[in-house]
Amino acid sequence: MKAEIAVMTAENIDRKAIARGGEILKNGGLVAFPTETVYGLGGNALDPKASMKIYAAKGRPSDNPLIVHIADIRDLDKIVTEVPEKARVLAEKYWPGPLTMILPKADIVPKETTGGLDSVAVRFPSDRIAQELILAAGGYVAAPSANTSGRPSPTTAGHVAEDLGEAIDMIIDGGQVNIGLESTIVDFTEDIPVVLRPGYISLEMLRETLGDVRMDKGLIKPDSKVHPKAPGMKYRHYAPKADLAIVEGSTEGVIAEIERRAGEAEDKGLTVGIIATDETKGRYSHGIVKSIGSREQEETIAHHLYEVLRDFDSCNVSAIYSEAFFTPRMGQAIMNRLLKAAGHKIINVEEEKENDSTGM
Repeated sequence: MKAEIAVMTAENIDRKAIARGGEILKNGGLVAFPTETVYGLGGNALDPKASMKIYAAKGRPSDNPLIVHIADIRDLDKIVTEVPEKARVLAEKYWPGPLTMILPKADIVPKETTGGLDSVAVRFPSDRIAQELILAAGGYVAAPSANTSGRPSPTTAGHVAEDLGEAIDMIIDGGQVNIGLESTIVDFTEDIPVVLRPGYISLEMLRETLGDVRMDKGLIKPDSKVHPKAPGMKYRHYAPKADLAIVEGSTEGVIAEIERRAGEAEDKGLTVGIIATDETKGRYSHGIVKSIGSREQEETIAHHLYEVLRDFDSCNVSAIYSEAFFTPRMGQAIMNRLLKAAGHKIINVEEEKENDSTGM
């Protein structure tokens, strides 16, 4: 059965649809809804059966923790046993917003929701539709991204319908999301706060507020033997159907390398996809070229990343090559998602040149 779809905006909320969505969640059903980051697939966070339904609908490994969404800061203390002072400082500055914090869980939160862990990931989204739905559902909604596990995250209700339209009860269509990348995740269960997933709130912003903050080593080199403490740490994510590789190096070198590979593919009767920017898209003469945004406005790159990855699924390309995006503020988050989508496949132009010159 296809999911019921309710269309609304933050300025014109459909109260009846929100109430209906709240009842579905209270009764153990699943509702997809917009947030400022990506669309979430919601279930009752305090109902272990609802959490298992989320895993089943997504085809998601059950050791991959779900984020519990709240819409009233007073509800935080009911689901955690401790809120360190630094966590309260960060919440005061960035909640509601694209920030998830990992804290010791209270017994009321089932381990089915936390992937078997004694900690819980909590977020207070700023999207008004999300807030209204969470309150209508009783205050605690577990919600990973509303996509089939491994696929690019959904930034429109159409993406949700494409992946999960037959598997869930309701989709609330609030239009295209604002940010387009998942929230920053900070772990407060250790002495020094640890970033487990970079996002819109950068490491620099966190350090400005908290002082000492470090990046998790797993972000640099994922370890498949480690139990993930946050969504997306262990498994391949965000992947388009075609193989994706990231090409890094000087601008001129990257363009030349992608052009060469795209030309070779065309000679074999194949077509490749190219992820470029507004500044470089006109410099490619081969392949299907899509601009992801402008390096001068890095938020546009984050905003369009998943949309572009999904667009290539309908283009019948044999492979996708993407420029690297080491932009000043959001580059960490953008590259984190791209690397996962590419299975960490990187082509370094300078190393390729070196290998050519040594005959290797």
